[in-house]
Amino acid sequence: KGPNCRTRPTDLVFIIDSSRSVRPSEFEQVKVFLSQVIESLDVGLNNTRVGLLNYASSVKNEFSLKTHKTKAALLQAVKKVQPLSTGTMTGLAIQYAINHAFTEGEGARLRSPGVKKVGIVVTDGRPQDGVKDVSARVRESGLELFAIGVGRVDMTTLRQIASEPLDEHVDYVESYSVIEKLSKKFQEAFCEMADLCSTGDHDCQQICVSTPGSYTCACRDGYTLNDDGKTCNVFFLACGASAIDLVFLIDGSKSVRPENFELVKQFINQIVESVDVGNNKAHVGLVQYSSAVRQEFPLGRYTNKRDIKTAVKKMSYMEKGTMTGQALKYLIDNTFAISNGGRPGVSKVGIVFTDGRSQDYINDAALKAKELGYKMYAVGVGNAVEDELRMIASEPVNEHYFYTADFKAMKEIGKKLQMKICVEENPCECEAIVKFQTKVEELIQALTRKNILFHSFYFKLWYS
Repeated sequence: KGPNCRTRPTDLVFIIDSSRSVRPSEFEQVKVFLSQVIESLDVGLNNTRVGLLNYASSVKNEFSLKTHKTKAALLQAVKKVQPLSTGTMTGLAIQYAINHAFTEGEGARLRSPGVKKVGIVVTDGRPQDGVKDVSARVRESGLELFAIGVGRVDMTTLRQIASEPLDEHVDYVESYSVIEKLSKKFQEAFCEMADLCSTGDHDCQQICVSTPGSYTCACRDGYTLNDDGKTCNVFFLACGASAIDLVFLIDGSKSVRPENFELVKQFINQIVESVDVGNNKAHVGLVQYSSAVRQEFPLGRYTNKRDIKTAVKKMSYMEKGTMTGQALKYLIDNTFAISNGGRPGVSKVGIVFTDGRSQDYINDAALKAKELGYKMYAVGVGNAVEDELRMIASEPVNEHYFYTADFKAMKEIGKKLQMKICVEENPCECEAIVKFQTKVEELIQALTRKNILFHSFYFKLWYS
Protein backbone atom coordinates (compact mmCIF):
# COMPACT_ATOMS: atom_id res chain seq x y z
CA LYS A 1 0.00 0.00 0.00
CA GLY A 2 1.47 3.34 -0.97
CA PRO A 3 2.24 5.68 -3.86
CA ASN A 4 4.41 3.10 -5.64
CA CYS A 5 1.83 0.29 -5.32
CA ARG A 6 -0.91 -0.28 -7.89
CA THR A 7 -3.18 -3.29 -7.76
CA ARG A 8 -3.50 -5.23 -10.98
CA PRO A 9 -7.12 -5.32 -12.26
CA THR A 10 -8.73 -8.21 -10.39
CA ASP A 11 -12.18 -9.74 -9.94
CA LEU A 12 -12.04 -10.57 -6.22
CA VAL A 13 -14.76 -12.44 -4.33
CA PHE A 14 -14.63 -13.06 -0.58
CA ILE A 15 -16.36 -16.31 0.50
CA ILE A 16 -16.98 -15.91 4.24
CA ASP A 17 -18.11 -18.57 6.73
CA SER A 18 -20.67 -17.13 9.19
CA SER A 19 -21.89 -20.44 10.64
CA ARG A 20 -23.05 -20.73 14.24
CA SER A 21 -19.49 -21.50 15.44
CA VAL A 22 -18.51 -17.92 14.50
CA ARG A 23 -19.54 -15.63 17.35
CA PRO A 24 -20.92 -12.16 16.44
CA SER A 25 -17.81 -10.45 17.89
CA GLU A 26 -15.58 -12.76 15.83
CA PHE A 27 -17.56 -12.00 12.68
CA GLU A 28 -16.91 -8.30 13.32
CA GLN A 29 -13.17 -9.06 13.31
CA VAL A 30 -13.55 -10.81 9.94
CA LYS A 31 -15.19 -7.65 8.62
CA VAL A 32 -12.21 -5.60 9.85
CA PHE A 33 -9.91 -7.95 7.90
CA LEU A 34 -12.03 -7.57 4.74
CA SER A 35 -12.03 -3.79 5.08
CA GLN A 36 -8.24 -3.65 5.50
CA VAL A 37 -7.71 -5.67 2.32
CA ILE A 38 -10.23 -3.53 0.39
CA GLU A 39 -8.50 -0.34 1.63
CA SER A 40 -5.33 -1.39 -0.23
CA LEU A 41 -7.08 -1.99 -3.57
CA ASP A 42 -7.52 0.32 -6.55
CA VAL A 43 -11.30 -0.10 -6.82
CA GLY A 44 -13.15 0.78 -10.02
CA LEU A 45 -14.91 -0.63 -13.08
CA ASN A 46 -11.61 -0.79 -14.98
CA ASN A 47 -9.50 -1.68 -11.94
CA THR A 48 -10.43 -4.11 -9.15
CA ARG A 49 -14.01 -5.23 -8.56
CA VAL A 50 -15.05 -6.87 -5.28
CA GLY A 51 -17.90 -9.23 -4.41
CA LEU A 52 -18.87 -10.90 -1.11
CA LEU A 53 -20.56 -14.26 -0.50
CA ASN A 54 -21.77 -14.94 3.04
CA TYR A 55 -22.47 -18.61 3.77
CA ALA A 56 -23.61 -21.03 6.45
CA SER A 57 -26.20 -23.72 5.57
CA SER A 58 -27.09 -21.57 2.56
CA VAL A 59 -25.31 -18.89 0.54
CA LYS A 60 -26.20 -15.21 0.57
CA ASN A 61 -24.83 -12.95 -2.16
CA GLU A 62 -24.19 -9.80 -0.10
CA PHE A 63 -22.99 -7.87 -3.14
CA SER A 64 -21.66 -8.86 -6.56
CA LEU A 65 -18.66 -7.71 -8.60
CA LYS A 66 -20.80 -5.13 -10.40
CA THR A 67 -22.63 -3.71 -7.36
CA HIS A 68 -20.17 -1.16 -5.92
CA LYS A 69 -17.92 1.01 -8.05
CA THR A 70 -16.04 2.86 -5.28
CA LYS A 71 -13.97 1.87 -2.26
CA ALA A 72 -16.16 3.93 0.08
CA ALA A 73 -19.31 2.11 -1.08
CA LEU A 74 -17.63 -1.27 -0.56
CA LEU A 75 -16.52 -0.41 2.97
CA GLN A 76 -20.03 0.72 3.89
CA ALA A 77 -21.51 -2.48 2.46
CA VAL A 78 -19.10 -4.64 4.49
CA LYS A 79 -20.18 -2.88 7.71
CA LYS A 80 -23.79 -3.91 7.09
CA VAL A 81 -23.15 -7.66 6.64
CA GLN A 82 -24.61 -9.87 9.41
CA PRO A 83 -23.81 -13.51 10.29
CA LEU A 84 -26.23 -16.25 9.16
CA SER A 85 -25.47 -18.50 12.18
CA THR A 86 -26.52 -21.92 10.84
CA GLY A 87 -24.44 -24.80 9.37
CA THR A 88 -21.19 -24.93 7.37
CA MET A 89 -21.72 -25.70 3.66
CA THR A 90 -18.35 -24.62 2.29
CA GLY A 91 -18.59 -26.74 -0.85
CA LEU A 92 -21.97 -25.20 -1.67
CA ALA A 93 -20.48 -21.69 -1.29
CA ILE A 94 -17.58 -22.46 -3.64
CA GLN A 95 -20.01 -23.97 -6.16
CA TYR A 96 -22.14 -20.79 -5.94
CA ALA A 97 -19.04 -18.70 -6.59
CA ILE A 98 -18.27 -20.39 -9.92
CA ASN A 99 -21.92 -20.74 -11.01
CA HIS A 100 -23.02 -17.21 -10.08
CA ALA A 101 -20.45 -14.82 -8.56
CA PHE A 102 -17.86 -15.25 -11.33
CA THR A 103 -20.28 -14.86 -14.27
CA GLU A 104 -20.55 -11.99 -16.71
CA GLY A 105 -24.06 -11.27 -15.45
CA GLU A 106 -22.63 -10.58 -11.98
CA GLY A 107 -19.82 -8.39 -13.28
CA ALA A 108 -16.95 -10.84 -13.88
CA ARG A 109 -14.69 -9.94 -16.81
CA LEU A 110 -14.37 -13.42 -18.30
CA ARG A 111 -13.28 -12.17 -21.73
CA SER A 112 -10.44 -10.07 -20.31
CA PRO A 113 -7.34 -12.31 -19.92
CA GLY A 114 -5.46 -9.50 -18.17
CA VAL A 115 -7.91 -9.52 -15.24
CA LYS A 116 -7.13 -11.99 -12.45
CA LYS A 117 -9.99 -14.00 -10.92
CA VAL A 118 -9.43 -14.54 -7.19
CA GLY A 119 -11.50 -16.12 -4.42
CA ILE A 120 -10.61 -15.87 -0.71
CA VAL A 121 -12.34 -18.44 1.52
CA VAL A 122 -12.42 -17.80 5.29
CA THR A 123 -13.70 -20.66 7.50
CA ASP A 124 -13.34 -21.90 11.08
CA GLY A 125 -14.70 -25.45 11.01
CA ARG A 126 -15.10 -28.73 9.21
CA PRO A 127 -17.58 -28.42 6.30
CA GLN A 128 -20.77 -30.47 6.23
CA ASP A 129 -20.31 -31.13 2.51
CA GLY A 130 -17.42 -31.97 0.17
CA VAL A 131 -15.00 -29.34 -1.12
CA LYS A 132 -12.38 -31.34 -3.00
CA ASP A 133 -14.10 -31.89 -6.35
CA VAL A 134 -15.82 -28.52 -6.61
CA SER A 135 -12.58 -26.69 -5.67
CA ALA A 136 -10.68 -28.63 -8.35
CA ARG A 137 -13.26 -27.57 -10.97
CA VAL A 138 -12.99 -23.96 -9.85
CA ARG A 139 -9.20 -23.97 -10.10
CA GLU A 140 -9.34 -25.63 -13.52
CA SER A 141 -11.51 -22.74 -14.72
CA GLY A 142 -8.58 -20.38 -14.05
CA LEU A 143 -9.73 -19.07 -10.68
CA GLU A 144 -7.06 -18.59 -7.98
CA LEU A 145 -8.25 -19.74 -4.55
CA PHE A 146 -6.86 -18.73 -1.16
CA ALA A 147 -7.98 -20.60 1.98
CA ILE A 148 -7.80 -19.02 5.45
CA GLY A 149 -8.50 -21.26 8.45
CA VAL A 150 -9.24 -20.15 12.00
CA GLY A 151 -9.13 -22.05 15.29
CA ARG A 152 -10.23 -25.69 15.03
CA VAL A 153 -10.46 -25.66 11.26
CA ASP A 154 -9.74 -28.85 9.33
CA MET A 155 -6.36 -28.29 7.62
CA THR A 156 -7.04 -31.00 5.03
CA THR A 157 -10.08 -29.02 3.90
CA LEU A 158 -7.97 -25.88 3.44
CA ARG A 159 -5.46 -27.77 1.29
CA GLN A 160 -8.25 -29.23 -0.84
CA ILE A 161 -9.63 -25.74 -1.47
CA ALA A 162 -6.44 -23.77 -2.16
CA SER A 163 -4.49 -23.27 -5.36
CA GLU A 164 -0.87 -24.34 -5.75
CA PRO A 165 1.64 -23.65 -4.31
CA LEU A 166 -0.14 -24.45 -1.05
CA ASP A 167 2.34 -22.61 1.17
CA GLU A 168 1.35 -19.37 -0.59
CA HIS A 169 -2.40 -20.04 -0.68
CA VAL A 170 -3.15 -21.63 2.72
CA ASP A 171 -3.07 -19.56 5.91
CA TYR A 172 -3.96 -20.42 9.49
CA VAL A 173 -4.56 -18.23 12.55
CA GLU A 174 -5.26 -19.46 16.06
CA SER A 175 -8.25 -17.15 16.62
CA TYR A 176 -10.30 -14.46 14.93
CA SER A 177 -8.68 -11.87 17.21
CA VAL A 178 -5.51 -12.01 15.07
CA ILE A 179 -6.98 -12.58 11.58
CA GLU A 180 -6.36 -8.96 10.65
CA LYS A 181 -2.62 -9.67 10.77
CA LEU A 182 -3.10 -11.50 7.46
CA SER A 183 -4.31 -8.33 5.77
CA LYS A 184 -0.70 -7.26 5.07
CA LYS A 185 -0.08 -10.49 3.14
CA PHE A 186 -3.03 -9.84 0.82
CA GLN A 187 -2.19 -6.16 0.48
CA GLU A 188 1.21 -7.25 -0.82
CA ALA A 189 -0.26 -10.09 -2.92
CA PHE A 190 -2.41 -7.66 -4.90
CA CYS A 191 0.32 -5.01 -5.18
CA GLU A 192 2.13 -4.35 -8.43
CA MET A 193 4.68 -1.59 -8.34
CA ALA A 194 7.32 0.17 -10.36
CA ASP A 195 10.65 -1.53 -9.74
CA LEU A 196 12.43 1.24 -7.82
CA CYS A 197 15.72 -0.65 -8.03
CA SER A 198 15.73 -0.81 -11.84
CA THR A 199 14.68 2.83 -12.15
CA GLY A 200 17.48 3.92 -9.80
CA ASP A 201 15.05 5.61 -7.41
CA HIS A 202 16.78 4.36 -4.24
CA ASP A 203 19.62 5.22 -1.80
CA CYS A 204 21.42 1.86 -1.61
CA GLN A 205 25.21 2.05 -1.71
CA GLN A 206 25.76 -1.45 -3.13
CA ILE A 207 22.74 -3.71 -3.78
CA CYS A 208 19.05 -2.78 -4.11
CA VAL A 209 16.46 -5.52 -3.52
CA SER A 210 12.92 -4.89 -4.76
CA THR A 211 10.04 -5.59 -2.36
CA PRO A 212 6.27 -5.02 -2.83
CA GLY A 213 5.68 -1.30 -2.58
CA SER A 214 9.28 -0.47 -1.65
CA TYR A 215 12.86 -1.80 -1.60
CA THR A 216 15.55 -2.85 0.85
CA CYS A 217 19.32 -2.49 0.66
CA ALA A 218 21.91 -5.26 0.88
CA CYS A 219 25.69 -5.56 0.69
CA ARG A 220 28.14 -7.62 -1.32
CA ASP A 221 29.98 -10.55 0.26
CA GLY A 222 32.51 -9.32 2.77
CA TYR A 223 30.45 -6.26 3.72
CA THR A 224 27.74 -5.65 6.29
CA LEU A 225 24.80 -3.21 6.19
CA ASN A 226 25.14 -0.20 8.49
CA ASP A 227 22.40 0.98 10.88
CA ASP A 228 21.18 3.50 8.31
CA GLY A 229 19.99 0.57 6.19
CA LYS A 230 21.70 1.99 3.09
CA THR A 231 25.49 2.06 3.36
CA CYS A 232 27.95 -0.83 3.80
CA ASN A 233 31.18 -1.48 5.69
CA VAL A 234 33.83 -4.18 5.44
CA PHE A 235 32.65 -7.05 7.65
CA PHE A 236 34.82 -8.59 10.36
CA LEU A 237 33.05 -11.29 12.38
CA ALA A 238 34.22 -10.92 15.98
CA CYS A 239 32.54 -14.11 17.16
CA GLY A 240 35.54 -16.19 16.21
CA ALA A 241 37.63 -14.51 18.88
CA SER A 242 34.95 -14.67 21.60
CA ALA A 243 33.68 -17.19 24.09
CA ILE A 244 29.87 -17.21 24.32
CA ASP A 245 27.25 -19.46 25.94
CA LEU A 246 24.28 -19.40 23.56
CA VAL A 247 20.96 -21.09 24.43
CA PHE A 248 17.86 -21.41 22.25
CA LEU A 249 14.55 -21.54 24.18
CA ILE A 250 12.02 -22.88 21.67
CA ASP A 251 8.20 -22.93 21.86
CA GLY A 252 7.01 -26.40 20.81
CA SER A 253 3.29 -25.86 21.56
CA LYS A 254 0.53 -27.35 19.41
CA SER A 255 -0.24 -24.03 17.70
CA VAL A 256 3.16 -24.09 15.97
CA ARG A 257 2.16 -27.15 13.87
CA PRO A 258 4.61 -29.79 12.55
CA GLU A 259 5.42 -28.15 9.20
CA ASN A 260 6.28 -24.86 10.91
CA PHE A 261 8.34 -26.62 13.59
CA GLU A 262 10.62 -27.80 10.77
CA LEU A 263 11.06 -24.14 9.75
CA VAL A 264 11.96 -23.30 13.37
CA LYS A 265 14.69 -25.97 13.30
CA GLN A 266 16.05 -24.47 10.06
CA PHE A 267 16.05 -21.07 11.80
CA ILE A 268 18.14 -22.45 14.71
CA ASN A 269 20.68 -24.02 12.36
CA GLN A 270 20.90 -20.79 10.38
CA ILE A 271 22.07 -19.01 13.57
CA VAL A 272 24.40 -21.87 14.52
CA GLU A 273 26.10 -21.61 11.13
CA SER A 274 27.24 -18.04 11.95
CA VAL A 275 28.78 -18.94 15.33
CA ASP A 276 32.36 -20.12 15.79
CA VAL A 277 31.82 -23.29 17.85
CA GLY A 278 34.67 -24.80 19.86
CA ASN A 279 35.92 -25.71 23.33
CA ASN A 280 37.17 -22.20 24.07
CA LYS A 281 34.76 -20.41 21.75
CA ALA A 282 30.97 -20.68 21.43
CA HIS A 283 28.98 -23.33 23.28
CA VAL A 284 25.37 -23.93 22.22
CA GLY A 285 22.45 -25.37 24.21
CA LEU A 286 18.85 -26.10 23.21
CA VAL A 287 15.68 -26.19 25.35
CA GLN A 288 12.15 -26.88 24.07
CA TYR A 289 9.00 -26.08 26.01
CA SER A 290 5.24 -26.41 25.81
CA SER A 291 3.24 -27.34 28.93
CA ALA A 292 6.54 -28.70 30.31
CA VAL A 293 10.23 -27.90 29.71
CA ARG A 294 12.67 -30.31 28.07
CA GLN A 295 16.40 -29.82 27.67
CA GLU A 296 17.33 -31.14 24.22
CA PHE A 297 21.06 -30.81 24.86
CA PRO A 298 23.13 -28.78 27.36
CA LEU A 299 25.87 -26.24 26.72
CA GLY A 300 29.13 -27.79 25.63
CA ARG A 301 27.84 -31.26 24.77
CA TYR A 302 28.73 -30.70 21.11
CA THR A 303 31.96 -29.00 20.10
CA ASN A 304 31.35 -28.53 16.36
CA LYS A 305 28.58 -27.15 14.18
CA ARG A 306 27.90 -30.41 12.38
CA ASP A 307 26.95 -32.28 15.56
CA ILE A 308 24.81 -29.38 16.84
CA LYS A 309 22.88 -29.11 13.56
CA THR A 310 22.35 -32.89 13.46
CA ALA A 311 20.94 -32.82 17.02
CA VAL A 312 18.63 -29.91 16.12
CA LYS A 313 17.27 -31.81 13.10
CA LYS A 314 16.50 -34.82 15.33
CA MET A 315 14.52 -32.75 17.86
CA SER A 316 10.94 -34.07 18.16
CA TYR A 317 7.91 -31.80 18.44
CA MET A 318 6.31 -31.64 21.94
CA GLU A 319 2.93 -29.99 21.12
CA LYS A 320 0.53 -29.13 24.05
CA GLY A 321 0.52 -25.70 25.81
CA THR A 322 2.65 -22.51 25.98
CA MET A 323 4.32 -22.03 29.40
CA THR A 324 6.87 -19.38 28.48
CA GLY A 325 7.28 -18.14 32.07
CA GLN A 326 8.13 -21.64 33.27
CA ALA A 327 10.66 -22.00 30.44
CA LEU A 328 12.37 -18.70 31.30
CA LYS A 329 12.65 -19.80 34.95
CA TYR A 330 14.25 -23.06 33.76
CA LEU A 331 16.74 -21.02 31.72
CA ILE A 332 17.74 -19.05 34.84
CA ASP A 333 17.82 -21.95 37.31
CA ASN A 334 19.30 -24.67 35.13
CA THR A 335 20.45 -23.96 31.60
CA PHE A 336 23.25 -21.48 32.33
CA ALA A 337 24.29 -23.25 35.55
CA ILE A 338 27.86 -24.59 35.82
CA SER A 339 26.41 -28.08 36.30
CA ASN A 340 24.80 -27.78 32.86
CA GLY A 341 27.89 -26.52 31.03
CA GLY A 342 27.67 -22.80 31.80
CA ARG A 343 31.10 -21.16 32.01
CA PRO A 344 31.87 -18.48 34.64
CA GLY A 345 32.83 -15.12 33.14
CA VAL A 346 31.53 -16.02 29.67
CA SER A 347 28.83 -13.92 28.00
CA LYS A 348 25.37 -15.52 28.21
CA VAL A 349 22.93 -15.11 25.31
CA GLY A 350 19.37 -16.46 25.17
CA ILE A 351 17.18 -16.57 22.04
CA VAL A 352 13.53 -17.15 22.92
CA PHE A 353 11.15 -18.20 20.15
CA THR A 354 7.35 -18.30 20.59
CA ASP A 355 4.25 -18.21 18.39
CA GLY A 356 1.52 -17.42 20.93
CA ARG A 357 0.47 -15.85 24.22
CA SER A 358 2.04 -17.41 27.30
CA GLN A 359 -0.35 -19.36 29.52
CA ASP A 360 1.59 -18.33 32.62
CA TYR A 361 3.20 -15.20 34.08
CA ILE A 362 6.49 -14.21 32.44
CA ASN A 363 7.44 -10.83 33.93
CA ASP A 364 9.43 -11.95 37.01
CA ALA A 365 11.53 -14.52 35.12
CA ALA A 366 12.08 -12.14 32.18
CA LEU A 367 13.32 -9.38 34.50
CA LYS A 368 15.52 -11.79 36.48
CA ALA A 369 17.28 -13.00 33.30
CA LYS A 370 18.19 -9.44 32.37
CA GLU A 371 19.25 -8.58 35.95
CA LEU A 372 21.68 -11.52 35.80
CA GLY A 373 23.29 -9.92 32.74
CA TYR A 374 21.96 -12.34 30.12
CA LYS A 375 21.55 -10.80 26.67
CA MET A 376 18.00 -11.85 25.73
CA TYR A 377 16.55 -11.87 22.21
CA ALA A 378 12.82 -12.49 21.67
CA VAL A 379 11.49 -13.79 18.34
CA GLY A 380 7.73 -13.95 17.80
CA VAL A 381 5.71 -15.37 14.92
CA GLY A 382 1.99 -15.46 14.11
CA ASN A 383 -0.06 -15.05 17.29
CA ALA A 384 2.86 -14.03 19.49
CA VAL A 385 2.08 -11.09 21.80
CA GLU A 386 4.45 -8.21 21.12
CA ASP A 387 4.17 -6.84 24.69
CA GLU A 388 5.49 -10.20 25.95
CA LEU A 389 8.33 -10.12 23.42
CA ARG A 390 9.33 -6.65 24.63
CA MET A 391 9.25 -7.83 28.24
CA ILE A 392 11.66 -10.68 27.41
CA ALA A 393 14.04 -8.63 25.25
CA SER A 394 17.13 -6.86 26.57
CA GLU A 395 17.68 -3.11 26.23
CA PRO A 396 17.51 -1.42 23.82
CA VAL A 397 14.30 -3.39 23.27
CA ASN A 398 13.87 -2.51 19.60
CA GLU A 399 17.22 -4.14 18.81
CA HIS A 400 16.47 -7.33 20.74
CA TYR A 401 12.97 -8.35 19.70
CA PHE A 402 11.65 -9.43 16.30
CA TYR A 403 8.15 -10.22 15.07
CA THR A 404 6.68 -11.57 11.83
CA ALA A 405 3.20 -12.84 10.99
CA ASP A 406 4.55 -15.58 8.75
CA PHE A 407 6.84 -18.52 9.64
CA LYS A 408 8.32 -18.35 6.15
CA ALA A 409 9.81 -14.93 6.99
CA MET A 410 11.92 -16.33 9.85
CA LYS A 411 14.93 -16.64 7.57
CA GLU A 412 15.17 -12.85 7.36
CA ILE A 413 15.03 -12.58 11.16
CA GLY A 414 17.79 -15.19 11.30
CA LYS A 415 20.01 -12.99 9.13
CA LYS A 416 19.56 -10.06 11.52
CA LEU A 417 20.27 -12.21 14.56
CA GLN A 418 23.43 -13.61 12.97
CA MET A 419 24.86 -10.11 13.08
CA LYS A 420 23.66 -9.27 16.58
CA ILE A 421 24.72 -12.28 18.65
CA CYS A 422 28.44 -11.70 18.11
CA VAL A 423 29.92 -10.60 21.44
CA GLU A 424 33.31 -8.88 21.76
CA GLU A 425 35.09 -10.42 24.72
CA ASN A 426 37.61 -7.58 25.05
CA PRO A 427 36.64 -3.91 24.35
CA CYS A 428 40.28 -3.15 23.42
CA GLU A 429 40.19 -6.03 20.95
CA CYS A 430 36.97 -4.60 19.51
CA GLU A 431 38.57 -1.16 19.19
CA ALA A 432 41.53 -2.71 17.35
CA ILE A 433 39.13 -4.38 14.90
CA VAL A 434 37.39 -1.07 14.20
CA LYS A 435 40.76 0.67 13.63
CA PHE A 436 41.90 -2.14 11.34
CA GLN A 437 38.62 -1.97 9.42
CA THR A 438 39.00 1.80 8.97
CA LYS A 439 42.60 1.36 7.79
CA VAL A 440 41.56 -1.25 5.22
CA GLU A 441 38.83 1.04 3.86
CA GLU A 442 41.35 3.91 3.59
CA LEU A 443 43.78 1.64 1.72
CA ILE A 444 41.04 0.50 -0.68
CA GLN A 445 40.11 4.13 -1.40
CA ALA A 446 43.80 5.05 -1.91
CA LEU A 447 44.32 2.13 -4.29
CA THR A 448 41.19 3.14 -6.19
CA ARG A 449 42.52 6.71 -6.59
CA LYS A 450 45.94 5.43 -7.71
CA ASN A 451 44.30 3.11 -10.21
CA ILE A 452 42.37 6.01 -11.71
CA LEU A 453 45.54 8.18 -11.90
CA PHE A 454 47.51 5.34 -13.49
CA HIS A 455 44.91 4.78 -16.20
CA SER A 456 44.73 8.53 -16.85
CA PHE A 457 48.55 8.70 -17.23
CA TYR A 458 48.62 5.61 -19.48
CA PHE A 459 45.84 7.08 -21.64
CA LYS A 460 47.78 10.36 -22.15
CA LEU A 461 51.03 8.49 -22.87
CA TRP A 462 49.35 6.30 -25.49
CA TYR A 463 47.94 9.27 -27.43
CA SER A 464 51.10 11.34 -27.21
